[in-house]
Amino acid sequence: MSSDLTSIILNVIERAPQWMRRDLEAKDAVVRTQAEEALAAMIAEALRRQDGAD
Repeated sequence: MSSDLTSIILNVIERAPQWMRRDLEAKDAVVRTQAEEALAAMIAEALRRQDGAD
């Protein structure tokens, strides 16, 4: 993984809201899955924006 890609992903994770962090640890599979999907969408959007900036 390139350092640029790692940096983008790290930045998204650092900005993840508290509810998302809490829900990623949830025992309820539905709640955890929703948080995982929201985080994946945030990462995908950050990568898409970076692609458009090149």
